[in-house]
Amino acid sequence: MSPQKQQKGPRITLETATDLSANDLSELCDATEEAIEAGGGFGWLAPPPRNVLEDYWRGVLLIPERSLIIGKLDMVIAGSCQIIRPHRSNEAQGLSCQLTTFFLAPWARGHGLAAKLVAEAEDFARSEGFKVINLDVRASQDRAIQSFEARGFQKFGTHPHYALIDGEFVAGYYFTKLL
Repeated sequence: MSPQKQQKGPRITLETATDLSANDLSELCDATEEAIEAGGGFGWLAPPPRNVLEDYWRGVLLIPERSLIIGKLDMVIAGSCQIIRPHRSNEAQGLSCQLTTFFLAPWARGHGLAAKLVAEAEDFARSEGFKVINLDVRASQDRAIQSFEARGFQKFGTHPHYALIDGEFVAGYYFTKLL
């Protein structure tokens, strides 16, 4: 009998969250704070007070149009993204969803979690019947842009005044992908 192959590297798990335990919420807030401090905080430039982060994540789960996808590295929450469905009154664009608030804690980078998290978001969107997935990202988010392009997202536009960081405008890029 041959010995079982040992998995190399950290264990990656993905899940669509429907609730958050106290531990999940704490880990998610920790990862969020670390990502923001590293410059990749989906809109925040500095970590907000912990209670604001906790309220934000609890609130995400209350919005029917949002689905939270969590990525774990060795059973610790390391990042997430969200899929936003269009409003029910928007039949014309009902075929497309938005991937948003994608981030990884700095300690989790370089293990393939980013690509798997985006792939999970795509699979989720497909399972919900979407034909198109769209996203936008700051031009300064090189690693995120590389992840999206590696997954076949196509850049279709640039917004020259997308964000204001330290008094300077930063461009933003818009991407799309047929599912």
